[in-house]
Amino acid sequence: MKDLLKAFQHATEAGALAATDFIGKGDKEAGDKAAVDALRLALNAIDFQGKVIIGEGEKDRAPMLFNGEIVGTGNGPKLDIAVDPIEGTALLAADLPNAICVMGLAPEGTLWDPGASFFMQKIIVGKKAKHAIDINKSVAENLATVALALDKPITSLRVFVLDKPRHDQLKAEINAAGAQTVLYPEGDVLGGLRAALPNTDIDIMMGIGGTPEGVLTACAVKALEGGFMGKRAPQFKSEIALLSAENANLEEILTLDDLVKGPIAYFSATGITSGDLLKGVVKNGGAPVFDSFVLSTKSQP
Repeated sequence: MKDLLKAFQHATEAGALAATDFIGKGDKEAGDKAAVDALRLALNAIDFQGKVIIGEGEKDRAPMLFNGEIVGTGNGPKLDIAVDPIEGTALLAADLPNAICVMGLAPEGTLWDPGASFFMQKIIVGKKAKHAIDINKSVAENLATVALALDKPITSLRVFVLDKPRHDQLKAEINAAGAQTVLYPEGDVLGGLRAALPNTDIDIMMGIGGTPEGVLTACAVKALEGGFMGKRAPQFKSEIALLSAENANLEEILTLDDLVKGPIAYFSATGITSGDLLKGVVKNGGAPVFDSFVLSTKSQP
């Protein structure tokens, strides 16, 4: 399994390296395509049978790493894949921090398929506070119980929130409770990862982000034994209509075990542009230097 994990790390490193040619070039689509091409090539050289559950979209909208695509050599374990060749394409295009190449995997049939759900309300914390969150309770109540679990005052809590207009009320409630709001324009996966990892500057992630990113992040949170609760939170009439056609329950609470069924999950991330958690790719004329990490659950096949 160590060899397989190393191969997944090399795959996100290949995607990150390809994307570096487009840092600061103002063309996020070209950068994303380069990362997709390189990541797909690397995945197809790995001895496993992979199915893309979370990818670049349906087949008619994305020529590679589309939802449902089969990758790998066809030998080895059967795994579901959630992949984001570049989280933060706009960050890459503008040479801003925190663009990463990221991938999560779990055994076949264990990753939740979000269907038409594009947006999800999320609360993510680390291991110490995993039993302290309840998505149906108020912001103030969650902050109070998390602070108690972490043995720190609410005023010391740092809450990662995407800086979007939809979060104006959330920011007001966090501030009213006395906690610190940490705003980022992008970085859904990275924000959740920082909340789940021990010894970072983020204690909790709250708010509405991407549902696909939620499933991807859940692989890391599972490996870290953290806490994750989610709920579909459609933002557009078109999304609501599609979810209605699927008979989706908008009130359903999604736990970590719903998003990643079973005890096994893997996660790999590589920095593209240097940021709060990962440094960017360094090219000094020799072999490129990567800042990556791979996570896996204690339970392995």
